[in-house]
Amino acid sequence: MALVMGVDSSTQSCKVVVVDAETGKVVREGRASHPSGTSVNPEAWWKALQDAIAQAGGLDEVAAVSIAGQQHGMVVLDAEGAVIRDALLWNDTRSAQAARDLIDEVGAAEFAERTGAVPVASFTGTKLRWLRDAEPDNAARVAAVALPHDWLTWRLRGFGPGNAVLEELVTDRSDASGTAYWGADGYDLDLFTRALGHEAVLPRVLGPWESAGALPGGALVGPGAGDNAGAALGLGAGVGDVVVSLGTSGTVFAVTDTPARDATGAVAGFADATGRFLPLVATLNAARVLDAFAGLLDVSHDELGALALEAEPGAGGVVLVPWFEGERTPNLPHAQASLTGLTLASTNRPNFARAAIEGMLSGLAVGLEAIQAQGVEVRRVLLIGGAAANEGVARIAAQVFDAEIVVPAAGEYVALGAARQAAGVLAGGPVDWSVAMTRTVESDHRPEIRERYDVISALRATES
Repeated sequence: MALVMGVDSSTQSCKVVVVDAETGKVVREGRASHPSGTSVNPEAWWKALQDAIAQAGGLDEVAAVSIAGQQHGMVVLDAEGAVIRDALLWNDTRSAQAARDLIDEVGAAEFAERTGAVPVASFTGTKLRWLRDAEPDNAARVAAVALPHDWLTWRLRGFGPGNAVLEELVTDRSDASGTAYWGADGYDLDLFTRALGHEAVLPRVLGPWESAGALPGGALVGPGAGDNAGAALGLGAGVGDVVVSLGTSGTVFAVTDTPARDATGAVAGFADATGRFLPLVATLNAARVLDAFAGLLDVSHDELGALALEAEPGAGGVVLVPWFEGERTPNLPHAQASLTGLTLASTNRPNFARAAIEGMLSGLAVGLEAIQAQGVEVRRVLLIGGAAANEGVARIAAQVFDAEIVVPAAGEYVALGAARQAAGVLAGGPVDWSVAMTRTVESDHRPEIRERYDVISALRATES
């Protein structure tokens, strides 16, 4: 039995799965935490990766390994391969003005045409422009720029300070497509130098099943992927599938055969890990919205879902616009959350619980509509992430989204996608693994949920 390893180096932790390459069955796992914050020393990720691999039994029996990771993070290296400053993560919004500056210089439509996406604070390119403007001495030292999974792959292969072969940095098209300086024809060096101010080494973009080389023990190393592309691969998502992921951030993405070009910036025209495309909408506020309201109401997540189902759709007019940490879609980095529609009759625990879930899902439903406006047809919605297992969340999702809701069995789908990529590198092409589903909820569309949400969110957007 050949074994492959998949890694998910996410915002919060590093998850490792060791999988039977033929069946996709998980045989070993490991996990290690990452520090909190929006600016992190990448060495913490490297230590967590080593710890998680050790927990998963090590690499000795593994035939191939691949690393997926959080998108957009800026890892800048000097000529000796040392990290110059803490990495700015996707959820660091200090580069909001840099995004506006780049759009003013190039134009939103031009960015969409050249890269498939219009810059927002999350993207690597905007963080590089922030570095150029806010820390010019650090910017001048930059000899190479990598994304989190690029850098971890490089380190795993034995490179780093003391063996700084910057040209050995590699990535894949899914993660490269989230930089705002990569397009259908490869890196757009004009946009890159416009951001950083000078040229630097960029990771070589490998094909979907191309190996980056082998580890000393013989394990092949895959190109890796961005986390959302990893999840799509782990789920076996195909054309017609829309994935709604409820993690630290919320994401809505679809697998398509053609790229998206949305000049409004709502939809990012990313690539996937297989050669297709992954139009995506992201929100900054997802599962932590439920954390906040579960704490406020002093209940567990399951109890929060049960409470929500006691209330009628629309939560008695109570509306949560959940922009607790600013928002990416719509692009309002300095916005705040609001809870409105409170009367003596509506102010009760079930309505608060339902408003929390409806607000979180409504923001993502707005994203789904933006993807559909790009010509994407929806066959079903795959609901993933820890909150997807909550019965209240799944049932309310079937009322917010006008589609059938399918909840896959709980699993580390980003890590499983990386493992599936590793198996494909080993096999020389894609492999087919089955994915178990735990729940299907028929569409029970209730438009009244969105009607008040759309009115209140539009009003809040004009105030932010």
